[in-house]
Formats: sequence, C-alpha cells, structure tokens
Amino acid sequence: MLLLHHSWLCFRSWLAGMLSVLLGLVPSASSNISTSRPNILLLMADDLGIGDIGCYGNNTMRTPNIDRLAEDGVKLTQHISAASLCTPSRAAFLTGRYPVRSGMVSSIGYRVLQWTGASGGLPTNETTFAKILKEKGYATGLIGKWHLGLNCESASDHCHHPLHHGFDHFYGMPFSLMGDCAHWELSEKRVNLEQKLNFLFQVLALVALTLVAGKLTHLIPVSWTPVIWSALWAVLLLAGSYFVGALIVHADCLLMRNHTITEQPMRFQKTTPLILQEVASFLKRNKHGPFLLFVSFLHVHIPLITMENFLGKSLHGLYGDNVEEMDWMVGQILDTLDMEGLTNSTLIYFTSDHGGSLENQLGHTQYGGWNGIYKGGKGMGGWEGGIRVPGIFRWPGVLPAGRVIGEPTSLMDVFPTVVQLAGGEVPQDRVIDGQDLLPLLLGTAQHSDHEFLMHYCEGFLHAARWHQRDKGTTWKVHFVTPVFQPEGAGACYGRKVCPCFGEKVLHHDPPLLFDLSRDPSETHVLTPASEPVFYQVMERVQRAVREHQRTLSPVPLQLDRLGNIWRPWLQPCCGPFPLCWCLREDGPQ
Repeated sequence: MLLLHHSWLCFRSWLAGMLSVLLGLVPSASSNISTSRPNILLLMADDLGIGDIGCYGNNTMRTPNIDRLAEDGVKLTQHISAASLCTPSRAAFLTGRYPVRSGMVSSIGYRVLQWTGASGGLPTNETTFAKILKEKGYATGLIGKWHLGLNCESASDHCHHPLHHGFDHFYGMPFSLMGDCAHWELSEKRVNLEQKLNFLFQVLALVALTLVAGKLTHLIPVSWTPVIWSALWAVLLLAGSYFVGALIVHADCLLMRNHTITEQPMRFQKTTPLILQEVASFLKRNKHGPFLLFVSFLHVHIPLITMENFLGKSLHGLYGDNVEEMDWMVGQILDTLDMEGLTNSTLIYFTSDHGGSLENQLGHTQYGGWNGIYKGGKGMGGWEGGIRVPGIFRWPGVLPAGRVIGEPTSLMDVFPTVVQLAGGEVPQDRVIDGQDLLPLLLGTAQHSDHEFLMHYCEGFLHAARWHQRDKGTTWKVHFVTPVFQPEGAGACYGRKVCPCFGEKVLHHDPPLLFDLSRDPSETHVLTPASEPVFYQVMERVQRAVREHQRTLSPVPLQLDRLGNIWRPWLQPCCGPFPLCWCLREDGPQ
C-alpha cells in the first residue's frame, strides 16, 4: 500500500509539472495583450442609424458582414457619440475629449464646418490617438472622410490636415460628401445661397431701375455712376446665383492623396472602388505591422452615391441600397485581412459618427437612417436617436465572441483604449473624457467607468446621464429639447437639423427625467409624483454638471462665423484659381 501511495504521489507531481509546462506554452488573453501590440482597424460610417443594422434589430436590411463582426466579437448596446453631428463628433473621437474642450463647436448655429476653404479646424495643439500611435512606431492611415479643417492662412499650409494630426497617409475627402455635390434637392447650402443671391439681385435691380427712372424723369438728381454700379452688381449677383452650385462642387467635392489633390471635382461612380483599392494597398504595404488604419466611410451620407450593381436591391430604396453597399465594403475589407493573414492580429472597431437623419426626406421617401426604438436623430443634442450608435469590437482569440454589453460607453473611449493597447500613455496635461474599454470588453470589469456623460448641442449642454451602478440604473436628464415641427412629429421637418438655442427649443424647469434602464425610448417622463427619488437624482446630476463645467477652459470656437466662412485664398485648387479642375490618377499609389 505504501508503494502504491508513493507511486500515485509521484504520478500526480509529474502530471502537475507537465500541465504547468503546457499552460506556460499557451498564453492567456491577458498575457497576449501585455506582450503584443495589435494592428488596429477603425471603421466609421457617416450618418448611419443604429436601427439600420441586422445585429441591432433590423430584419429587413441585409448587413451580413457587420453582423458577422458582432457574432465574432463584442457588441455595445449603449454606445454614445459625443455630438449628434459629424465635425464635433469626429473631433471628440480622435481626441478622447468633449468637442467643447477643443473649440470644435459653435455658438451661432454653424454646427459643422461649412467649407473646405474655411480657416476653422481641429486645433494643432490637440493630441489625437494617431499622433501617439505614430510615436510608438505604428504606421497610421486615414482613408475616407476628414471634415475637421484644412488650411489656416494660405491654400497650402494644411495646418488642420490629417498629416498634421498624426496620420502618415491620407486618401479621401478633406471635407464631406454632401447633397450639393450632386446638385440634390436635399441641399446643405446651395439652395440657401441661391435664395440669398437672388434676393440681393432683386434689391439691386430695383435700386438700378429706380435710379434710371428718376434720372430720366429728372425726379432724382443723380449721376449715371451709381446707376451703372448698381446695375453691374445686380448682374454679378444674378450670375452668382446661377453658378454657386458649380462653385460648391469644385470647392468642396474633391479627393486628396496626402497633400496633393487628385480629383477636383470627384467622379462619384469611381469613388467606392478607389477607396477599397486604397484600403487594400495600405493593408498590404503595412501587413508586417503594427498599423492603425481609420476607414472613414463616405456612406451613408446624402447624396447616397451607390454603384449600379446595388441600386434597387434593398427593401428601403436608395438609402437601403447605400447601407447594403457599405456592408459589402466591410466584407471586402475583412476578406483582405484574411488574405493577408492579418485577421487574428487585428483589433477591429465599427461605429457611426452619430444617429441617422430623420429630416432627410422628400415627399414620402426617406433618405436618412432609422434609429430603431430611440427617439430623435441627427442634430438633436440630447435625444438618444441622435447619439446612440453601433459599437462593435472584434479581436479573435482575445475578446470573447458573442458578448453583449449594455453599460454606458462612448466614442471617446476609443482614444485611451487604443493608446494603451499600443503601449502609449494617455496625456496627463489635459482632461481626457474617454475611459479605457479593455477591462469591460474582456469581462474583467462588470461596469463602465463612466458614471456621468454630458450631451451637448453646439456649446450648449442639453442633457446628461447618470449611471447609478449600485442600482443598475441609468438616468437621463434633459435640460433643453428642440421643438419638433410640425407639432407631434418626431423631428424638425422643414429644417436641415433641429436648432440648439433660440425660440425653437424648450428649457425645462424642472428638467425632464427618464429611466433609460426601463424606458430606453424616452417616452415616459418621470415626475416627483411618479418617481420617489426624483429630487435626489436631480440634485446628483446637477452637482455632476457643475463639477464638469469647472473643468472647462475658454478656447476659440472653431465653427463660429470667423472660422467658418469661405475664404478664396484658403481654397484648395489644383489649377490657377478659379480653374479648379484635375484628374491626376486612377488608382492607389
């Protein structure tokens, strides 16, 4: 018996030793993370609604490739953008900071950058995650939409250019795709400018005719000089109203490779293949890594440029065709990763810059996204439909497949997450509002590090949310909401977006309170009579708002009028101005 017992002890000791050796040969997910730096691929849609994707509940839109990312990775269901329009949201995404901190907001209704030839843009003293990853040895690229400014003092200083914000490589639009690029009836600025120029023409024409009549009848003692000048200006304004559409197309609808304009204006049916070729080229050039690639889709912003083989294929008209084409593009990018052997070494993130546009509507046809069960949409500072966006992470072998997280997270969280994965350090000389998502994604943390999130409309605080972790409750407080038009509608129809201030917003006293945990659609306003802790919640949220506001410092507002008007001397042009026309290449270099 003693011999048998001794033999069993020896066998058990040998088995334990062998297991420890074997386990030492197979690193855990946490040791993988601590010893390797993944490639990072960030995919951002433009104007996509959270309800447009199959994995977020849409069973009539075909998005198999995005759905596959969610099946193989982690899906966030309370993922929040820092703004409900593209320029401020993208500034917050790249810097990890509320856009009010960098001045990427307005106080006068100019919600986004209006022109490529404007002087506003992401300040040079802001630090993007691309800048930090470049310093850590990453190849960094941006392909697609920028819309964070270009020039400051001359047409070639490129002070706001992606290459001055940490990217090694840029191919895409320095501005944004717009309805005006295709002379759409849904116009961002062309129709408004035409109306203003026509009005001024009519005024000056009336002045000229009055002066002529007065001169000929001797009722107005005036020389012919003011008559001629007023008539000349009237003619110029009339000509301007006819040509302003062409000016916008040439001024804003262009493609650049690094600092060089390659297409002005763009050939839209070539754009999608060119972007996919560019992505494939970047991945192949940098497959030995590490790399950071930000693919900023032009989809699904109007005018919904869609290739012929996708037209008429969806159940949701042109908008649905464009969404399904974008999903196909995601699939092409994933196939390239597979072919280059990069799938397992690449962290992929998919999101949208904000919610879908409800006001993009002509007649009974909708050209904007669907925000699912969430109220409101693009341009609305506080309502969930404008700020709750898809959030999907995939990293095979590291992040658990099929995991769903309902904790509050933010697009700003990508900044500290990728910086720390790359072995960098989050800046200590400024406030960073994002939080590292990795513990939450891995499951080593049960709760988000966000206790409060603020929801701005331009520079005005419209709402705030409180994640009361110990109760498992997320409260939402609205201080200001837009007035929907017509009354009873769910959007500001007849306008491009809802306003942030003025007569068309409501200031609530007391503020509106919702329990998002039970009422994510924000349909049931809580009152002191219906909610026993109403006053405690209000006091705690308002105290958090005051604490947040004490961390803000005054900065120049990049989107206010002086930084957001067209200046001819800042206009990028590939020929002698105003002959801005060129076609310099047909594919990636």
